[in-house]
Amino acid sequence: MKRVITAMVLVMIAGIGAVGSAAASQPSRTDRTGRQDCRTYSSRTVCGEVQLNQKQRACATSMVQQGMTQRRAETECYIFG
Repeated sequence: MKRVITAMVLVMIAGIGAVGSAAASQPSRTDRTGRQDCRTYSSRTVCGEVQLNQKQRACATSMVQQGMTQRRAETECYIFG
């Protein structure tokens, strides 16, 4: 039970940190169960479809070619690009 509470607190803190970012202002998608389409990499959470500029798309393409998953590459290039 203590682990569940700790995990919930960490998720809430990560969500609060993302409130000021551009990712938080994007509309989020939900899946069939009503959950948001969110993912967290490098301690940053992004919800919804990520809109990449040309530089970020090139970054994501390069990262995928190096073996990273498309979803993670898009998210990390969006955050750090």
